[in-house]
Amino acid sequence: MELQQIIDKSHRIVFFGGAGVSTESGIPDFRSVDGLYNQKYDYPPEQILSHTFFMRHTKAFYDFYRDKMLCLTAKPNKAHYKLAEMERAGILSSVITQNIDGLHTAAGSKKVLELHGSVHRNYCMDCGKFYTAEDILNSTGIPKCTCGGVIKPDVVLYEEGLDDKTVTEAVREISQCDTLIIAGTSLTVYPAAGMVRYFQGDNLVLINRDKTSMDGSCNLVIHDKVGETLDKIVIK
Repeated sequence: MELQQIIDKSHRIVFFGGAGVSTESGIPDFRSVDGLYNQKYDYPPEQILSHTFFMRHTKAFYDFYRDKMLCLTAKPNKAHYKLAEMERAGILSSVITQNIDGLHTAAGSKKVLELHGSVHRNYCMDCGKFYTAEDILNSTGIPKCTCGGVIKPDVVLYEEGLDDKTVTEAVREISQCDTLIIAGTSLTVYPAAGMVRYFQGDNLVLINRDKTSMDGSCNLVIHDKVGETLDKIVIK
């Protein structure tokens, strides 16, 4: 069965997306370490993006974070816009994303469950005051609140747990949909990847450039770019 046929007969679709959804907007996967990376940073990205590293080496964390994680010039791509269109048409129930770039919301999606948080939310660790991503980008060294406290991005770092409310809602959405589209993720990041097990619907669709361990369990597997694939969908 083709993707269009599955969309046509679906009543409640949930989209579960990873880094591959945003690469077409020019946001690199932070795990991609090139030669230049090693000249600039003394630690692997997974170590820098950990709770322990943030607490112990806050300035080094922010040097990396501003350089690699704050891609504020990136714009939504065809995938983001098509999903927002599907939601407006009443066939897409929600977007569940592992990305922290806020591009689904920027494209007009209303129900977006951000499993790993968002760069657009930042809070003082002492008084809880809110700061924007632009505030962080334009700061130098360790960003400080007007009260003197350290500002921390509302993103889930390694060693930190996911937000319970977001996880519960995501599991509920996955368990109640008739079609689940998984895209741009190798399904290796847990616990997010484990959520897919809660799907009990009719059609499991996987769109990913590379093969994954889930390929054999899906009704339809498309090895192509996410934006190009979704853009072909005609909403009737």
